[in-house]
Amino acid sequence: MAIALSSVGAGAVRRCEDSHCGAHGIRSRNGARVSCAVGKVRFLALGAASIDQLEGGNSSAKADGGLGTKELLACPICFDALLRKGPPGINQFAIAKSGFQCSTCKRSFSSRNEYLDLTVTSGAKDYVEVPPTGTELFRNPLVSLIYERGWRQNFERSGFPGPDEELKMALEYLRPAFGGVIVDVSCGSGLFTRRLAKCGSFAAVIALDFSESMLRQCAEFVKQDKSLRTADIALVRADVIRLPFASGTVSAIHAGAALHCWPSPSSAVAEICRVLKPGGVFVATTFLSNSIFPFLPQRRSSSLRYWTEKELEELCKLCGLVDYQKKIKGNFIMLTARKQ
Repeated sequence: MAIALSSVGAGAVRRCEDSHCGAHGIRSRNGARVSCAVGKVRFLALGAASIDQLEGGNSSAKADGGLGTKELLACPICFDALLRKGPPGINQFAIAKSGFQCSTCKRSFSSRNEYLDLTVTSGAKDYVEVPPTGTELFRNPLVSLIYERGWRQNFERSGFPGPDEELKMALEYLRPAFGGVIVDVSCGSGLFTRRLAKCGSFAAVIALDFSESMLRQCAEFVKQDKSLRTADIALVRADVIRLPFASGTVSAIHAGAALHCWPSPSSAVAEICRVLKPGGVFVATTFLSNSIFPFLPQRRSSSLRYWTEKELEELCKLCGLVDYQKKIKGNFIMLTARKQ
């Protein structure tokens, strides 16, 4: 397979000759290289200050009160784009060195080394919330430690084909979003965050989870993988029903084995629809009824919920998503829908 890289200046199209490659047709600016999943040519956008620059559009960044440029990340209260003071870029180095502030409510947010906390309660000293049992389970450091060391492997008993095959299936659905920013919601330990970054199909990957321990484990796995040292990956703590993005700004959202854990799936999917761009893609996997946990209540009485296929289709429709499609194997289902 050959890689044809144009030597023309800013705005030129760098095209991989493999029609299945994620870099096929991606535009790059300022001489940035394009990432090819097959040819291993990496896309570097470490200097990008905004989502427009990452995706090849016109930057709308503007200074305000001595702070840096407006960007993709938004205040979880106002949903207005945050202002950054620090180096630009959607990557761990830049975010760890930056401070963020909402231009509307003036709330400030800063990185906790491994991740940027963009929950409403970020920085709270006295106020405490107790999340549902299912949510608390995944905040346990032991669960984070064993998630990729045996826990996730058990899903294959329910028909999950394994992470590499799941990625291939997801990329087929995500093709319309290639070249944009993808958010890996409920990323856990980063099982798919790392694969989405390595595949080279996206300008940047935002790994998002509510669990602090999962994000720390995700950061550790990313550090251990030498191939990800220059990857555009950002780790963000946030609530799935209050995503820290302005409306209509995200190209794609992936949620691997997560829907069944969300306290309010309808609120979460509605929020996903809010932040997706028109035409933006949502891809998720979850368990259908008769799961690998038969001793748990099957449906609404448990914090870990299992679905019928009709429920999932209706959920997407009720939340404003269209073109629902699915693939089923045993109790495994991968579904996709897009924002109109």
